[in-house]
Amino acid sequence: MEAKALLMAEWGITSKVQCMVTDNASNMILSAQLLHLRHVPSFAHTLNLIVKKALDQTPVINEIRQKARKIVGLFRSSCKAKDKLVEMQGLMGRPTLKLIQEVDTRWNSTFDMLQRLYDQREPVAAALSNLNNDTAPLTSIDYDIIQQSLSILQPFKLATTEMSEEKRVSASKLIPLYRMLQHKLAQKKGNATQESTVQLGSHLQEGLHSRCGGYESFRALALATLLDPRLKNVAFGNAAKAQEAEKHITLECALLMRSNTNPASSSSSPSPSPSPSTPVETQDSLWELFDTRIHQTKMIHNATADATVEVKKYINDAYLPRTHDPLTYWKERAVIFPHLYVLAKKYRCMPATSVPCERIFSKAGEIICKKRSRLSPSTADKLIFLNKNL
Repeated sequence: MEAKALLMAEWGITSKVQCMVTDNASNMILSAQLLHLRHVPSFAHTLNLIVKKALDQTPVINEIRQKARKIVGLFRSSCKAKDKLVEMQGLMGRPTLKLIQEVDTRWNSTFDMLQRLYDQREPVAAALSNLNNDTAPLTSIDYDIIQQSLSILQPFKLATTEMSEEKRVSASKLIPLYRMLQHKLAQKKGNATQESTVQLGSHLQEGLHSRCGGYESFRALALATLLDPRLKNVAFGNAAKAQEAEKHITLECALLMRSNTNPASSSSSPSPSPSPSTPVETQDSLWELFDTRIHQTKMIHNATADATVEVKKYINDAYLPRTHDPLTYWKERAVIFPHLYVLAKKYRCMPATSVPCERIFSKAGEIICKKRSRLSPSTADKLIFLNKNL
């Protein structure tokens, strides 16, 4: 932890780090606590835990997954099976597509495996019937369960894809996405006819509520959502939480206004001449403490009033269309909402997931390999930078 703190100080980012976005591992949470940083769980990792647990808790679907893995493993490991599948795809006029194998660390690979297997179910069944092996094919009931399961899992797939983007602000989407997932899940669960898919939907609802139900109480996420001109307070499911976020942003705005007040400017301004009834104060005034408190009270009152006006003006401003860039909005209104602009830069910089960072490490593992083991650190840095930015 000391090494990380020293590294942050060396890079000059100690005061600039607003949060630490990691997976839900206990060692990462403890790391953020020791560094005195706000910890934000990676949303993609949270969704991965929710879906994987729900799938494992549904025995029928878990059994279908095991059968699907064996079928995909056969067509990926046997050249004869591969050729037979390509032949059947050609005879049936289907595109020549390989089957996708499930990866334990990514739930969306399970979705992709079942989706590809369902789309290619006729060529796969025909190829299996022409092969001399003991791999059990999937039945029509299995495929019906797969179809309904894919429908229930589709919103989670879309959410995972959207929140794994690298060039869009994302933290402000967590609260509304949680609400939209709840809505879609209830809708699709109601349309399910298979008992196993209904059971899967129930497990997903439980996991979603237990892991994401407290997002609106997470101040950093609530303020990021409120400062998104596409969402503001409409994104909240709980009106009280929206009012609480508005109160916190007003307090921070007022604090920022007070910190930006220049005492020298007030002292340089001409002071009003005392009235005949006002006694002239000596340098060692008896009322010095009282006058100081009155001055501070006026400053706090004025800053709070100005902050309230600025926040209300922003809340009442027209909503930005959901497909537009909120960063452009804040850049254009930096003069209109100067203090909220500063807070927007503070809270909108938070990523919702650690996926982009993990992609860089994965790419580094591909670049620095056995065949390129003599790359210098500076060359490796440049190659990784070019790979991620070109």
